[in-house]
This record gives sequence, structure tokens and C-alpha cells, in this order.
Amino acid sequence: MSLFDNKYDVIVIGGGHAGSEAAASAANLGAKTLLITMSLQNIAQMSCNPAMGGIAKGQIIREIDALGGYSGIITDKTAIQFKMLNKSKGPAMWSPRAQSDRMRFAEEWRTTLEQIDNLDLFQDSVNGLLFEGDKIIGVKTLLGLNIKSKTVIVTAGTFLNGKIHIGNKTFGGGRAGEGASTGITEDLVLKGFISGRMKTGTPPRVDAKSLDFSKMIEQPGDQNPTKFSYSNITKPLTNQLSCYMTYTSNEVHNILREGFEESPMFTGRIQGVGPRYCPSIEDKIDRFASKERHQLFIEPEGWNTTEIYVNGFSTSLSYEIQYKSLRKVSGFENVKFLRFGYAIEYDYFPPTQLKLSLETKLIENLFFAGQINGTTGYEEAAAQGLMAGINAALKTQNKVPFILKRNEAYIGVLIDDLITKGTDEPYRMFTSRAEYRTLLRQDNADLRLTPKAYQLGLVSQQRMDRVIEKQTKTDLFVDFLIKTSIKPEDVNPVLESKNSALVSQSMKMFKIAARPQLDFNDVRKFPKVEQFIKDNNIDNEVIEQTEIHVKYSGYIEKEKNSADKLQRLESIKIPINFDYYKIKSISFEAREKLSKIQPASISQASRISGVSPSDISVLLVYMGR
Repeated sequence: MSLFDNKYDVIVIGGGHAGSEAAASAANLGAKTLLITMSLQNIAQMSCNPAMGGIAKGQIIREIDALGGYSGIITDKTAIQFKMLNKSKGPAMWSPRAQSDRMRFAEEWRTTLEQIDNLDLFQDSVNGLLFEGDKIIGVKTLLGLNIKSKTVIVTAGTFLNGKIHIGNKTFGGGRAGEGASTGITEDLVLKGFISGRMKTGTPPRVDAKSLDFSKMIEQPGDQNPTKFSYSNITKPLTNQLSCYMTYTSNEVHNILREGFEESPMFTGRIQGVGPRYCPSIEDKIDRFASKERHQLFIEPEGWNTTEIYVNGFSTSLSYEIQYKSLRKVSGFENVKFLRFGYAIEYDYFPPTQLKLSLETKLIENLFFAGQINGTTGYEEAAAQGLMAGINAALKTQNKVPFILKRNEAYIGVLIDDLITKGTDEPYRMFTSRAEYRTLLRQDNADLRLTPKAYQLGLVSQQRMDRVIEKQTKTDLFVDFLIKTSIKPEDVNPVLESKNSALVSQSMKMFKIAARPQLDFNDVRKFPKVEQFIKDNNIDNEVIEQTEIHVKYSGYIEKEKNSADKLQRLESIKIPINFDYYKIKSISFEAREKLSKIQPASISQASRISGVSPSDISVLLVYMGR
């Protein structure tokens, strides 16, 4: 008799941010799911900084929440500080970010997963995959178990043949204090997959009791914090912990340079490529030698711990150099270390080997999500996990994959970039990567995506009703402003106070409200507006939506038109395994790239590097357009 008599629909390998979202979404869609992790105590561990969100990443967490994922809810429940970044810029750039209580975050994820129907948790290490021809049929574990499954999702994070570097010391590991995972890469390479190596790093953790915060600059949270989740399960913070900011100096830099001779980064012992946008401190002082100082953000790791995360000081230098240099930073003169910083190398698989559903092209029913696909960041991993979980469950139910387009979500941009363009360095999401960022704002992720999640069965009727109410009230408010006129004597005092041109005749409120000098606090001073808000029970979310619509309607309309043109190309599908070599009138490079990527549509084909507009024209003719 086997310990696992019943075959699973979905097995998820790895319990990080990708694995947790994958297991939750698959189980919530009715798939019998097993999450296998090396440590049940470290589910959804914040291996690096104790924060979620940030530029573009905050939009991703909002999208995960709108799709019925849990990252936003758990961040809200465990937050110690909340900030809306980029408020001085337009709303397309606003990005929520929250500091979390690191221990409570992992605890909340575990208790959440334990309460989900159809989901089993199991502690073991997967060291092999079971195949039947070109299909995956299960996994092998370190304990010698063979567990069968219809689909498998690999979310191994930094554990695949992970190697940790501190100075001239190197040892195997997937994270400090945890062993590496072996066997999976080897099985996949034997099946024809191409693998590579990437590198990431983490800074030291220090004791708050040993720091002098009076020498640092306090960084408090927002005065009126909001939250990530659109649901009414969570509430905004009422108490917050401050972060702090300090700086390195030339003296610190000179000490750090003393360690370069032993640095695994400069001696060539690290083969993997590191993240361009989150360099180590030694990389920063080497690349930007003319800079006299660099910012360090001092981030508390929770309400009831003295552990501090030294953001900006990621390093793989020796522990002697870390200690000696950090003591020269203002406020760190008497610093006590809890953990030293280190770099970690790990295996990844170039994501051009995947379909847009995150299923691999070579092996049916096998899905990859997270750092195995070359991304960096909790948010990018969680988004991929959510989508892989959804699509693995749909595959077992013989349903079509759930694919988000570039004009529908940052998640769509992320996955399309990975599959269409690939990556040879850790991929991080930025607002600049999205060509439709005015449409893909953090404030409207529920309006964009919750209806899709509702159709899938991932969100409740109650949540769907709230979205409908938000959209209905926004449309009502906009319509009121379009149809209601205001007299010069009622509006000119407000315009004068804002140095905006006065009016000589009655005008529609919408036109006045669109002026850049006015915000909606000014609009609320117009006659009838406050009464309208009260009579229709309009909340701050609806007011924000209305203001954005009024101020940016021209830009939004322009992007919608552009997205509609993209949609026309998106609708022209290319047959699976199409033979591009039979089309002699497209360039050889295009034939080569198209054959490798196997794009699903003309639109995706047009985004492949090396495929020219003339190649696309030929394809359009060939497809009968």
C-alpha cells in the first residue's frame, strides 16, 4: 500500500511565493493539489527584504489580489508600514509598498494554505521527476517516494543546485541554513531542456539594539495608509513602524575594496549573472566609483523582533570585511550582526522554453513558475505561481488556458516578455516595460481582472458585486460631472485661489474638473457635488476612480485605441508547430527566432527580437489577411 494511493491533479514543488500562490489557485479551482516543500516552517519565507510591492511590483500584488490570490491579503494582515510611492507623478506611476512582519507573514501563509480545501502539504525534498514519454506523471522524493500526478509545477526558487558564497567560502544551499535541491535540473537536461546559472544576494541582518537611530533619517509610513487587498477581509494600518535612512562613505568604500581580492564576484567563482537593478554594494562601488556615498534603508523585520534588514548593502564579501565596513556607517558604530550577507547561485531555465500558459513546450503537463524562469522578486514569482496554478488546474479539467494579454495586466506583460523575449539576467518588472501603463494602474486592477477571476471561479459573488458597484458609481459620478453646469460666480473663487483662468459663462463641471491646477478637494467645493457624493454613498475609491477618469480621459482613450489595434493582431492565431522554414520570403533570422519561440499569435510574433515589420507583413498575407 502506498502512502499516496490517490493520484493528484497538481503537484507543486517548492513552498515559496510562487509555490504558495500556485497551490492555492489550483486547489481553489477544484484540483486535488499537493504542495511539497523542504520545510513547512519556511513556507512563503521572505528570504530577502521584508517588504512587498514597490514600483510596478505593487501593481502586480494588486492584480494577484484582484484574481483571487492571497499575497495582498497576507501582506495587509502582517504589515508594519504602508506607503504609496510616486504620488507626485501621474496615477499610472503610483505604486503601493508595504513592510511586513517577516515571521508573521510566513505563519499567515501557512495557516491560510492549511485551511484551503483540496490542498495537502507535505515536507520532503523532490530529487527527481517521473516521465512517461514526453509527459510528466509525478515526482520522486528524497525519502524514496514516487508520487503520481496529472500535472507538476516546479517553483524551486534559488534551491536548484544552489551554492552560497561568503568571501572565499563556498557551500551548497538554497538559502542560509537550508540545503540545496539536486536531481531536478539533471532530469530536465536529459529531456532536452537548456539550463543556465543566475545569482542573487542578500545583505546582513543586524540587531536594532546596537544601532543609533538618532544619527539616521526617519522614514515613516503614509499619514493615511491604504492597503493592498480590494476585499473587505483586511483593514488599513492604524499603527506603523518607521524605517530609517543612512549613507555609506568613502571610508566605507575603501574598506569594502580591501575585500575585492577574495570576492567571489571579482575572482570569477560566481558564474551566474546577477540582477542589474539590485546590485551588491561591492558592485555599486566598482561600477559607480565616482559616487562618494550610497543610500542604505534600515528596515525593521517585525513588531516583536530586533532584527533589522540593511537594504542596499547586499554583499558576498567576507564576514570580516562586512563587519569592519558596516561599523563605519553613521549609526552603525556599535553594530552587532545577527546574520552575514551572502550571494547565492542557482539553476534557471530560459523561459523561451515555455508556452504562454507557463507549461513547458518539451514536456506536456509540466509547468515552471518563479525564479526557475529567470525572474527576481517575490511579486514576479507570486504572479507566475498564480497563473501556473490556474493553468495546471484547467489542464486537468480539459479547459483552455487562462492567458492575460499585455493590455490587460502587468502579469500579462511579465509572462509575455519572458516567453517572447527570454532573459539572460534576473528579470524585474518596471512600469516602463508596460506600453499600456495608463490602463494598467494599481487602482483599477479589480475592475480589469476580478470579472475574469469570477468567471474562472476564483472569487466570490460578494467580491464581484463590489466591483460592479464600484464601476456603476464611478460611471454615475462621471456622468453627473458631464451633465451638470456651474455658474461663473460659483466656480471663479475656487479658480482664483488655484491661479487658474476664470470663466465668464456657465460651463460643465467635467471640463472645469479636468484642469490640472484643480484636484477633487477643489471639485467638492462646487455646488451640488458634496450632496451628490452623500446621496449616492460614494466612497474614496470611487472618488479616486472618477478623478483619474476626468484628468486622464484623453490619455486613457488613446491607449485603449492602441490596445484595440493590438487586439486585432492578437486575434490572428498561428497554428501550433507551424513550419516557418517553408516561407522563403521572410528573413533567415526571423525563421530561426519564430521556430524557436513558436508564437501563438501575429501580435506575439511582432514582439520577437529579430522579426521585422516586413516579416510580419509576409506572415499576415500567409495567414490570409
